[in-house]
Amino acid sequence: MITIDSINTLVLLYNIQYNVVNGDIMTDDSFDNVILELRRGVIILAVLSQLYEEQYGYLLINGLKEAGLQIDQGTLYPLLRRLESQGLLQSNWRIESDRPRRYYVLSKEGNDLLPRLKEEWKGIVSMMNRMLK
Repeated sequence: MITIDSINTLVLLYNIQYNVVNGDIMTDDSFDNVILELRRGVIILAVLSQLYEEQYGYLLINGLKEAGLQIDQGTLYPLLRRLESQGLLQSNWRIESDRPRRYYVLSKEGNDLLPRLKEEWKGIVSMMNRMLK
C-alpha cells in the first residue's frame, strides 16, 4: 500500500539522489539534514527493538552504536520520555554505583506493538527495494 508518507519518502530520496533542494543544488548541510530526516523513524523502531529487557540510556546508546546506529543523548532521552508518555515503555529509578539511573523496558502495549511495527518495516523495505532497482 502506498501512502502519503511513502510518496514523501520517494520525493525525498529523489532529491537526495539528484542533490536538489527546492530546485537548488544541495549543500553538505542540507544533505546532512535530509539524512537526519530519514533516520528519525528508524530510531524509534531501533530503540523499541532493544528494550525487551531493562536498560538505562547510556547502555542503550552504546548498544545501538555497536549495532551501527549512532544516537546522541539529546535525541534519545526526549524520545524515551515521549515513548513512555505514549504508553509504549515503562521506567523505574535505581541507585547503582552511587548514582541513580532510570531503566526503561517495553510495556505490555509496547510488546504488543513491536511485532506490528516490524512487519510494517519489512513491508516498507520490500517496497523500497522494488522501487530502487
